[in-house]
Amino acid sequence: MSIRVGQKAPDFTATAVFDQEFGTIRLSDYLDKRYVVLFFYPLDFTFVCPTEITAFSDRFKEFKELSTEVLGVSVDSEFSHLAWTQIDRKSGGLGELEYPLVSDLKKEISSSYNVLTEDGVALRALFIIDKEGIIQHSTVNNLSFGRNVDEALRTLQAIQYSQENPDEVCPVNWKPGSKTMKPDPVGSKVYFEAI
Repeated sequence: MSIRVGQKAPDFTATAVFDQEFGTIRLSDYLDKRYVVLFFYPLDFTFVCPTEITAFSDRFKEFKELSTEVLGVSVDSEFSHLAWTQIDRKSGGLGELEYPLVSDLKKEISSSYNVLTEDGVALRALFIIDKEGIIQHSTVNNLSFGRNVDEALRTLQAIQYSQENPDEVCPVNWKPGSKTMKPDPVGSKVYFEAI
């Protein structure tokens, strides 16, 4: 099954590591209260992955201020996640993180989001899920290059703005405070005349 923007996000229950402890994570526990940035990465103890994982952790406060939870998912075990968080960053580890790392050892979550490769690892996928559990944004990168946390934040802000202001749309490179436009032939001319 292919998952698309505008569809309900597949729910899941899985073991995760947070604050050096194992716990159970349910996607549905976050919904109705928070947005969720759900990102998949290929494997623990690799090279591009820690740059992304730590970048999301370093910027977690900004996501939290936007009523958003961040969840990282890979096909590794919770034991592998725990071991990786116990190694400091300068040695190639993650150190302490501000959000949970979810274990998808059975590859059910990666499969349900259609990001599992034939080799059995997840692609670098990112889904922004709103409070109603609807996927509002998704990106999928191949394995050899990372994502942009600034763009994830900007996209999240645009989603939230457009949901709070349904009579406006956010044009290219929109950021909070930038001009929006009315999604109709007359209203959009006001925007185009001003640029």
